[in-house]
Amino acid sequence: MMENKIKKVVILGGGTSGWISAALTKKLLGNAIQVELVESDQIGTVGVGEATIPPIQLLNSVLGLNEAEFIRETKATIKLAIKFENWKQQGHSYYHTFGVAGKGMAFCQFQHLLKRVGELEDDTNLWQYDLNYLCAEAGKFAKINTKDPIIDMPYAYHFDAGLYAQFLRKYSEKMGVKRTEGLVKQVEQDQVTGNVNALILDNGARVEGDLFLDCSGFKGLLIQDTLRTGYEDWSHWLQCDSALAVPSERHENTAPYTRSIAHSAGWQWRIPLQHRNGNGLVFSSSHYSEAEATDILMSNLDTKPLADPKLIRFQTGRRYKQWNKNVIAVGLSSGFLEPLESTSIHLIQSAVVRLAHLFPHQGITDELVNEYNRQSKVEFEQIRDFLILHYHVTERNDSRFWRDMQAMTIPDTLAHKIELFKANGRLFREQNDLFLESSWLQVMVGQGLIPRDYHPLANSMTEQQINEMLRKIKAVKNEPVDKLPSHDEFIARICKTN
Repeated sequence: MMENKIKKVVILGGGTSGWISAALTKKLLGNAIQVELVESDQIGTVGVGEATIPPIQLLNSVLGLNEAEFIRETKATIKLAIKFENWKQQGHSYYHTFGVAGKGMAFCQFQHLLKRVGELEDDTNLWQYDLNYLCAEAGKFAKINTKDPIIDMPYAYHFDAGLYAQFLRKYSEKMGVKRTEGLVKQVEQDQVTGNVNALILDNGARVEGDLFLDCSGFKGLLIQDTLRTGYEDWSHWLQCDSALAVPSERHENTAPYTRSIAHSAGWQWRIPLQHRNGNGLVFSSSHYSEAEATDILMSNLDTKPLADPKLIRFQTGRRYKQWNKNVIAVGLSSGFLEPLESTSIHLIQSAVVRLAHLFPHQGITDELVNEYNRQSKVEFEQIRDFLILHYHVTERNDSRFWRDMQAMTIPDTLAHKIELFKANGRLFREQNDLFLESSWLQVMVGQGLIPRDYHPLANSMTEQQINEMLRKIKAVKNEPVDKLPSHDEFIARICKTN
């Protein structure tokens, strides 16, 4: 097996996917392997992934990145939540925050206490016990150093994905990653095993490797064009198949949250950065023409556009195998789940961390490949279900799109979770589900799901005792808000040059 030992990893493609893969692989595996990244300046990147979720902090921490430098270099802002507008019904809004509302009891989650005293029926009440929500609404942010989980305020970032890729490129090259410029002209495979042996570039260079990470985007040059791995199509559940993206001038006040605004056949994102706003419209081409979508997007910008809108076509789903032979698909080449919950960059991070856990020591084995693919499949399916929830559970019937969403048959895994919550408010997190019970709770309640019953342990206190506990929780959650600087003040302070 020593002959098959992985000595060199070749990454095909740059952008966010390629440079996260390069930086993390080199950092985790160090001098045990060589890492070479092949990219061409002639090939553009999708480059609209600007919103993240809290695990990005772990990635940056493992890489040893300085947060202030990262925020300055990538024009980043803070993200406490996503504000969903017009999803349940037109004119209604709710937040999916990274925080946890209230405080539950042993074996009895917080929503059962609210249900017991009649507060859950008004779906604005849940968030009054959520510090992330309170700070998002107030436009406040600062890091709270506390060991008390009740005032913990998890956060992520909005950043310029192109600048992040450049930032990680500089980091990676300092760590010893070799960058090779060139277009792939031919992929050389072993005639017996079908493994990829080398990439032949247009300048004649031959880049050999033992393990290849395919970060070539939707094209999937290695995983699909070369290995014909195949694709599981989920567009019958997630029917949006197109997006228009356009930058606009920076907004006067930089909100510490993403906005997701539902329209009659899709939804619009608004992402505030230090130097501009990111905007886009995700839509179904079966329900909107490109001209209609363009008109909706350009008519609903907060600020002056800085470019013409860019059209992106996609198909939601996943590769049947994300690890096939000696090729691992990372990023868009592995599959696509629309950006509704900002999971795209996390899936890059997750793929590389999974590889680190299952990295072949003396050579690739079926056991490692099968376990990698099993975990990847489960992760994609769990995120898929969470996204479908937003579309399927809605009171909107004002367009064919929303009526189609309500009427569609959903995966059994999601149907079970919905029915369990509707019956008695129970939420159970599946093993390794990216989204915690607090996330499922906020989206279910925000979309209009109110359970019929509550856990019997909520009867262990009188209504008066529960109301007094709620009053104290609300006071504790509100107490830090006035003391915090505005989000813009925080960003200005951290970006101030010494």
